[in-house]
Amino acid sequence: MSGNDKRRTPLVADRRYKTKAAPAKPAAKKAAPKPAARRRQTRARAKPRGLLGWLLWPFAFVTRVIWAITWRAGLVAAVVVGGISFYFANQMPPIEQIVDQRARGSVTMTDLTGETFAWRGDQFGGVVTARTVSPHLHNAVVAVEDRRFYSHFGVSPRGIASAIRINMAAGRHPLSGNGGSTITQQTAKLLCLGVPYDASVWESEAAYEADCRRTTLARKAREAFYAIGMEIAYTKEEILTVYLNRAYLGAGSRGFEAAANRYFGVSAAEVNPAQAAMLAGLLQAPSTLAPTANIERSRARANVVVGLMEDQGYLTSAQANEARTNPAALSRAAEARSGGFFADWVMESGPEFFTRNTTEDVIIRTTLDQRIQSAAEQALVSVFENQVAEGSDAQAAIVVMSADGAVRAMVGGRNLRATGAFNRATQALRQTGSAFKPFIYAAALDLGMSPYAMVDDSRTCWRVRGSPEWCPDNYDRTFKGPVTLVQALAESRNIPTIVLSEDVGREFVRNVANGFGLQGDLAVGPALALGVSESTLLNITGAYAGILNGGSQVTPYGLLDLRIQGDNAVLMDSQGAGIGNRIISEDAARQLTWMMTKVVEEGTGRRARIPGWEIAGKTGTTNSSRDAWFIGFTGDYVTGVWMGYDNNTPLRGVTGGGLPAEIWRETMVRVLEGQIATPLPMAMPQIAAPAGVLESQGGEVVDDDVIQLLDILINGANTN
Repeated sequence: MSGNDKRRTPLVADRRYKTKAAPAKPAAKKAAPKPAARRRQTRARAKPRGLLGWLLWPFAFVTRVIWAITWRAGLVAAVVVGGISFYFANQMPPIEQIVDQRARGSVTMTDLTGETFAWRGDQFGGVVTARTVSPHLHNAVVAVEDRRFYSHFGVSPRGIASAIRINMAAGRHPLSGNGGSTITQQTAKLLCLGVPYDASVWESEAAYEADCRRTTLARKAREAFYAIGMEIAYTKEEILTVYLNRAYLGAGSRGFEAAANRYFGVSAAEVNPAQAAMLAGLLQAPSTLAPTANIERSRARANVVVGLMEDQGYLTSAQANEARTNPAALSRAAEARSGGFFADWVMESGPEFFTRNTTEDVIIRTTLDQRIQSAAEQALVSVFENQVAEGSDAQAAIVVMSADGAVRAMVGGRNLRATGAFNRATQALRQTGSAFKPFIYAAALDLGMSPYAMVDDSRTCWRVRGSPEWCPDNYDRTFKGPVTLVQALAESRNIPTIVLSEDVGREFVRNVANGFGLQGDLAVGPALALGVSESTLLNITGAYAGILNGGSQVTPYGLLDLRIQGDNAVLMDSQGAGIGNRIISEDAARQLTWMMTKVVEEGTGRRARIPGWEIAGKTGTTNSSRDAWFIGFTGDYVTGVWMGYDNNTPLRGVTGGGLPAEIWRETMVRVLEGQIATPLPMAMPQIAAPAGVLESQGGEVVDDDVIQLLDILINGANTN
């Protein structure tokens, strides 16, 4: 033993045998840090390390703050957007109720043959769906308006951002110009965000639509909510169906069915790729791009749409090339655009609740003959192009009607394609000049006078109470002494006509003129005979129709019957129009017709002659040549022509026997082409004239001693 008494650590032998290990005692679980400790640990971890850490730490901190704010704000926004959108979705009516909510109906007019020639109001061809329209049309609309239509939720943030960028790059307001709207948003706008038209709020439907199209931040936000609501309430195909039916496509067409019929004469289910591309292209600017306004501009836009359809796989290269090579063409009716003035007149003359303010879709069958309408339009263009100085502002109007007053053609001015323009055939009140004279002779003949009766053509003056003595001249400044009524009318001599009017009585002349349809305030003095009173071209042409039909009153008309689309029941017709009461005897009317043939054969209207046809007519030129007229008729048609300036500027070198007679002739040559000549219903008078007339004004009675001189007087007439 050692003497060292210090206690030593006992030696432990190495373990030579394995023994079963005692189970390990589980480690004690660490207590979870308290929230305050957690925050301290987070701050510890966030504590920057090193120089780089200190430099980046502010940016990381700001990022974390922004993210914390953003996701919370986004969550709140999502809840708000979802709530508002679900509110709108809950308010959505059944899809059938919003496909067609026009405040006004439409008017479609057909001609004598039943062919459509004019449309007015808001045309709606009928309900179509996204599945029933042509696949080409479906694809064209999606390609050009919203290529991601089937993938977005009603609003396209990418599209909005792109539109804002384009607008700002172009120097416009961010919300002006490109809108970046989806088809759903556009449909929401068409629905005016669910606000219906109320006549007590908006003064017109146009004002309502303008209000619906306003672009403000608040309205765009509401539009987005409404669009998302539509996506919740309706399927994509239902939304597209509403869009296809309500989109405006120019020329009064609401919806693609109406537009396809309006421009191409086919259903929206039948349009080919070229037609579909043109229709879809109109969505950008309907009025400007309408093919009836400018077909080349429409085709250029259609080519852009064809390119988009090709790029997006809706058309093969071969189909796209075919569409470009054979672009869409207008139907014959759409291309002609004939009868615009006539259609406006029918709309104005028909009942307001069935025409201008109709809430129904109305079909009106009219008296228009498109062949005659085309003849009148071509004649006007031909004369102005070849015989009127370039740049002249002179205007002209034409009316063609049958003897019963059925209007077959109407041109209200030189702008043949105008709609809603001033109609000089029906709205312009102008002095009639010598075109009024036949009604003075009609009064005389009805009293029993003979066309061969003599009347004095000498300088004569008349006293009018309150005015100086009136001493009129003849147009040629000469006086011929005794002349027959035939010669006086043929040469349009003023003095004999005034003498005749004074002898038969102004009141009787006014009654005859009023009876034939020349209403209004007719002059009360002797100047009545010179046509100082005013009339429209339509009314005076109708008055001449009364001469042709044998002396009965005529009320011009253009409406044959009216019915609601889809209903064969006639709601109104032309009853009350046409031939009315007898004004002068048939014998007087037949003799007057014969006298008026002398105007064309030997008198002032010789430029209206057409070989092989009997024509009666009368020229008219007012004081200072402010108005020039020629109104004439064959056995079938009465045609009136007026020419003048809208501002009453005198015409230079133009009389009724000049350009108006030329226009008349050019019109009737086209109208009568290929027709069998119809004789005029006229009666040549007996040579002997009744005795005892005109003595008080210097007139003479024709007796047997002077009969032999009559032919010399007539055939030797000096026509000015």
